[in-house]
Amino acid sequence: MSENMIRKTYHFKGAVQGVGFRYRATYAAREAGVTGWVRNEFDGSVRMEIQGTEEQIDRVIQAIERGRYISIRQVRCMKIPLREDERDFVIKDDVWF
Repeated sequence: MSENMIRKTYHFKGAVQGVGFRYRATYAAREAGVTGWVRNEFDGSVRMEIQGTEEQIDRVIQAIERGRYISIRQVRCMKIPLREDERDFVIKDDVWF
């Protein structure tokens, strides 16, 4: 694992469900070569954990923001510990209540 690797958790609020957010995030993440996951939350927000270099993560966020119907009003982000066992970026269908 590269020494430049970081992992961040994002919490997006706005028009982020039912607009292709998770699919756009997954496509962008796989194109950028990062790992992690994205899922809808019960309150209408979207949560994402993403792992890669700062530059890779920035590319994914920029691609999401360019989504045609996506309208992000608020984003919370923080660094979290790396997951060395992760190998892909996936959509999680389990919503935590």
